[in-house]
Amino acid sequence: MRAFISSRGVLATAALVLSGCQGSLGRTGAPILATTAPDQMRRDINYLASDLLEGRGTGTAGNDSAAAFIAARYRALRLASVAQPDRPACTATARPGTAACFTLPFIAKVAARNRPVRELRTQNVAAVVPGRDALATEYVIVGAHFDHLGTDSVGSLDPEKGHVIRNGADDNASGTVTVLELARRFARQPARRSIVFVNFTGEELGLPGSEWFASHLPVDRDKVQAMVNFDMVGRLRNDKLIVYGVATATELKGLVDSANTPPALTLAAVGDGEGPSDHASFYRKDLPVLHLFTDLHDDYHRATDDADKIDVAGMVRVADFSERVIRALADRPARLTFVRVQTAGANRPSERQGSGVYFGSIPDMGAADVKGMQLSGVRAGGPADKAGLRAGDIIIRFGSRTVNNIYDYTDALGALKPGDTVEVVALRDGKDVTFNVTLSARPN
Repeated sequence: MRAFISSRGVLATAALVLSGCQGSLGRTGAPILATTAPDQMRRDINYLASDLLEGRGTGTAGNDSAAAFIAARYRALRLASVAQPDRPACTATARPGTAACFTLPFIAKVAARNRPVRELRTQNVAAVVPGRDALATEYVIVGAHFDHLGTDSVGSLDPEKGHVIRNGADDNASGTVTVLELARRFARQPARRSIVFVNFTGEELGLPGSEWFASHLPVDRDKVQAMVNFDMVGRLRNDKLIVYGVATATELKGLVDSANTPPALTLAAVGDGEGPSDHASFYRKDLPVLHLFTDLHDDYHRATDDADKIDVAGMVRVADFSERVIRALADRPARLTFVRVQTAGANRPSERQGSGVYFGSIPDMGAADVKGMQLSGVRAGGPADKAGLRAGDIIIRFGSRTVNNIYDYTDALGALKPGDTVEVVALRDGKDVTFNVTLSARPN
């Protein structure tokens, strides 16, 4: 990677943005830094999740437009941009700070079942807020993916709708906008350590964006304190926020709890640093990670994940909490102590991947301490719904297999096929209830 940080870890002065841009951003109608934070966040969500960007599929014009929007925002905030020697517009010999300097082009190689490997020209977007004292040569990485499914039914949970726009307001315009808001806050009041803000593409295709960035870090890996990821933080319900990764450093659980000041959120802390989002790419490089998530819902990976369903007030609360966490990470004198967490597998929504057999559950991803798999809901009209399962049920047996966690459930489901009838035992109000469920095939 051609870094925007020099080999000694000092910010390259050529990368400093010398001019900002206030007002509107082209044809988007989304003013830059022109309103209060909630209003700005709402405007940004409305733009990123608008039909204009056609679902922001990686490798599409809509995804490129989203990247340009994010880069322009970083330029407007006067953040340090990416200085790359092979890009003359970003070097000291030319006018620094153009929006293009914040983009990191790469080729995403995407493998899919029964398809040849695709090579997609695409880009991440990154910027940095320099630290304010001797700790400025160390870093906290703050990120979120900005891609979604585009108009492709592959990977969707409503493939019967065909090639329609899936705008991905919660997944993950919400995380992208939260990162932009945090960049605004840290630009106004820097922390001791430098903060790298990065927006990934390709998350929906298997994490090629974050994997590329984590493998081409613009700073020494040994200088990174932690990575904080935001994915689906736009549907805060009952004040519940799930925080993954709290066991990936000895100090993280206490730090996260201390940041939860009144009005406190109801935190569901999960130790694991793996999972189906971009933090996993950094955890696999032996870095402490946190991943913030307001849980699954019925619009996940569907054409109904639209901006009008976003709880902006809830996003502001997530941003407030996250700012305290990130400042604690960036300002504490000592480094974190990384821990490799022993888990049964990667946290993942139960039917994001698999053989095509369909149960129709919505697991409660924050119920990590529950023995069994607790449901936060079921898909309307799906096999679980038809059999009578409902939110709050805890599945403890699936066919012949005991279910202690989501991994046991996923393994049990994967061993079956569409049309099979399975006996499911769930705890409801402390009592065992048995359901006979006929599994179906997900429409293809």
